[in-house]
Amino acid sequence: MHTSAFYRVTEAVANSDLESFFAHSLPALWLIDSAVMIVLALLFAAISFRPAIATPLAVLIVALIPGATAYFLYRFVGSNFIPAHMLAIAAALTAASAALRFRAAAPS
Repeated sequence: MHTSAFYRVTEAVANSDLESFFAHSLPALWLIDSAVMIVLALLFAAISFRPAIATPLAVLIVALIPGATAYFLYRFVGSNFIPAHMLAIAAALTAASAALRFRAAAPS
């Protein structure tokens, strides 16, 4: 979904008066973000199928990636941007799963 809008972004950049550095950086950053989201999705899928491959602390640290991305989207794009909500929910659910795993691992 994210990568599908890439061509609209490159067209908008081509029709803008951005300096060369920024005009070339934006498409790169767009695709970098797509790659990070794909890797995160694969990582979340792997952890959901085999929870033993990640410690609760590692899961909590990974939750910071969509959380920080959501924060910056809210900060710079605004609160009417649906992908920011999706990332915030993903971060919250990932953090909750880490908390549940910490609780389950704690001695009674």
